[in-house]
Amino acid sequence: MTPSGEWRSGSDDPAATVERAFREERPAVLATLIRHVGDFQLAEDAVQDAFAAAVAAWPRDGVPSNPGAWITVAARRRAIDRLRRDRSLADRTERLAELARIESGKSGEHDTGEDRGALRDDRLRLIFTCCHPALALPARVALTLRALGGLSTGEIARAFLVSEPTMAQRLVRAKRKIAEARIPYRVPPDEALADRLRGVLSVVYLIFNEGYAATEGDRLVRGELCSEAIRLGFLLSQLMPDDAEVLGLLALMLLHDARRAARVDAHGRYVALDEQDRAQWDRGRIRAGLRTLERALALRRPGPHQLQAAIAALHVESPSPEETDWKQIADLYAVLARIEPSPVVELNRAVALAFASGPDAGLALLGPLLAEPAMDRYQPLHAAHAELLRRKHDRAGALRAYGRAIDLSINAVERAELERRRAAL
Repeated sequence: MTPSGEWRSGSDDPAATVERAFREERPAVLATLIRHVGDFQLAEDAVQDAFAAAVAAWPRDGVPSNPGAWITVAARRRAIDRLRRDRSLADRTERLAELARIESGKSGEHDTGEDRGALRDDRLRLIFTCCHPALALPARVALTLRALGGLSTGEIARAFLVSEPTMAQRLVRAKRKIAEARIPYRVPPDEALADRLRGVLSVVYLIFNEGYAATEGDRLVRGELCSEAIRLGFLLSQLMPDDAEVLGLLALMLLHDARRAARVDAHGRYVALDEQDRAQWDRGRIRAGLRTLERALALRRPGPHQLQAAIAALHVESPSPEETDWKQIADLYAVLARIEPSPVVELNRAVALAFASGPDAGLALLGPLLAEPAMDRYQPLHAAHAELLRRKHDRAGALRAYGRAIDLSINAVERAELERRRAAL
């Protein structure tokens, strides 16, 4: 008997459907299963088993009418199998009993992992579990990106500017710490929310960033990650409606996401901001983002996400590229660099300053960044360097910088655009 009922016709491509289900359904399935079994690694292994079963079954039997439900039930059954085999788990009987109740339909659970409000959303619970203060902040963010964002270890390593083996070790240690410390799987009480909020907001924003500008693959934008991050942002704003940074992050994501459709052309090619068709920008998203930013600023507790949202607002409110207030954008980045200094903020400030005052001003800021070993493999730095050298008419320097950026780029859309710009020289 198959894990879920009906099957679709064989017209669907099973391999593509498995890949899409893994990308879109895995976070919700994993979050729900962790709540059921109380063990991060066990749940992750069972979900992996379920997708392996789908790879074998769907081409043979057809694609199920509800792939997410099929994966959820299959993962739960694989977890039961693993619990029965693993005699080392002291609470094996209790976990098996809970899974048996769910399997028999007596627990009132839904296989599809449907949303049940902010306080009962499994993905939100998982974020707060991963962002427990017992874990170091980088480990909290990395683990949640792996579990909820569906990002690969390599993608997370690049976001943190560390090697892939280093990140893999960090993830293993974080999961072990959750098990050993018996960190509860729940949204914490109100008085404990603030302690975890910084990590939670970092996670949600990094999920959005990976969706908005994918680091690898053949798509520039992974819309499912953008939508999931915004959904989590809305849940957080319901949970903490008077937190200015929660609202700032939601506004920032909405304002960026409003430009999503214009970032590639009909053939999937990259379109730079100053060349985008602004008629394609989502005006509803822009209005929602600006309203949310106004709510955040009215609380009079400024923070980094609000500053970035204000920068995004200047972009979307500008009638044309020529009328963009680059001086104010550069000034806001300067403030951001003072309250939350980072090489990435400094890079963005350099680009804005180049637009406001000319390429030499931007290149002066890029110099120290290019000398930092940790930034040597950061592709956006070399792409920005190439652009500023091109604008300065340093053809030889621009060619070298484009070459370095192309070597580091593993996103096909981004690499094709960089190759086009280099060829134009």
